[in-house]
Amino acid sequence: MKVGFIFECGPQGADKQVCEYLAAQIKLGVTPVSRTLDNKTNLLKDAGKVAAALLAEGCERVLIVWDLRPAWPDKKYKPCRKAERDTILASIGNAGIARSPVFLVCIEQELESWLLADEAKISAYLSTDAHAYSAKRVRNPDQVPNPKSMMMSHFKAARGWRYEDRTHAVKVLQSGAMDLKKLRRSPTFARFENKLLVELP
Repeated sequence: MKVGFIFECGPQGADKQVCEYLAAQIKLGVTPVSRTLDNKTNLLKDAGKVAAALLAEGCERVLIVWDLRPAWPDKKYKPCRKAERDTILASIGNAGIARSPVFLVCIEQELESWLLADEAKISAYLSTDAHAYSAKRVRNPDQVPNPKSMMMSHFKAARGWRYEDRTHAVKVLQSGAMDLKKLRRSPTFARFENKLLVELP
């Protein structure tokens, strides 16, 4: 099954790496076809025409994934999920695909919210034979105001490392068996999973 993804990151961005990996864990046989638009401004403006192109290439569905609070925000732009959603929906309408299987997934606050949902994976990645590290459970990861900062704190405390999302995010998720139940503590991850699995008419 070809699934189109549209991201606000660059070609090797953490969002792309993580979502493609998770999609393969959620549904066997997924072939991701990803487009990276470099930043939120481009995503808000061009998501519709890029989604139309992905559908034309044979993608069964398209997921548009972005962070409410990206790592490199436009300082002139205040994050607002409703305003961003409305802008993307207008872009989709202008592209003539309003009735097509194109789904919006706004990650609140940022990608690291999903990582914080599974403290066992953080602990496994940062532990060594000599020094076990135990990350605390986060009950509501989407409500952590700065999840990237919390990941940085884990990395510094456990190993003295600097957390780099493009290098470490997907490796954390790959540490040990996948536990989708834990990841569903994040409602935005649960939406991502749902839109991959929902039956299309």
